[in-house]
Amino acid sequence: MIKLTIDKYLDSCGITRYELAKRTGVKFQTIDRYYKNQVVRYDSYILDSICSALNCSPSDIIEYCEND
Repeated sequence: MIKLTIDKYLDSCGITRYELAKRTGVKFQTIDRYYKNQVVRYDSYILDSICSALNCSPSDIIEYCEND
């Protein structure tokens, strides 16, 4: 299972979802869904925008977990 860890990354950096939305130009509602890991299909454009805004790599905000 793929899991987004944007919530942990933002918390460790002290950045809010609102600030990330401003930095990326992506709607707050979309950032909120990524933050809450409620996304079914990941948009490469949005992931690229998030990584650029946070100056991180995809591996910093995505992790793979074995299914139970």
